[in-house]
Amino acid sequence: MRLSPRLFSFAGLAFGAMLVAAACVGADDTPSPADVGPGATVGPSASAVAGFTLAMANDPTLGAYLTGQGGMTLYVFARDPGGLSFCSLDCATTWPPLAGATGATITPPAGATGTFSTISRSDGIVQVTYNDMPLYYFSGDSAAGDTKGAGKDGVWYVAPLDGKRPPAPPTPVPSAT
Repeated sequence: MRLSPRLFSFAGLAFGAMLVAAACVGADDTPSPADVGPGATVGPSASAVAGFTLAMANDPTLGAYLTGQGGMTLYVFARDPGGLSFCSLDCATTWPPLAGATGATITPPAGATGTFSTISRSDGIVQVTYNDMPLYYFSGDSAAGDTKGAGKDGVWYVAPLDGKRPPAPPTPVPSAT
């Protein structure tokens, strides 16, 4: 018995329709502003927060630092040049950016002496900055006050309340051989 070309065409159409239907399921499941926080996976189509209030925490060792949603610690990446984020793909999964809408109204905590703004990342996310330092959460923090990302790999620091850029990581010295 020979299968008809029409049968293959019909099977292909049915398979294509199933793929389209599967892609449409959950198409409206963009995160709400409450979902844009630590551990959230945020894409360019995600709802951005138009305005929010940041707070601060104080640690005897780390000093005063910024906190975001739910009191979660905010971090800066020493390898980010001013006004740009170099943390994307897998890095952004571990270190989710503090996302906001372009021109978001950001209410800083008392004592924050720098300027808050936003940048557009290469992945389409609008990220909040403090003195041109992009702000991030750490996926390893699970509760307010956790600072498990502080000092990670020698390049991650809590976002300092005073807005001073942390020290740049040392540049590797090429070997003479």
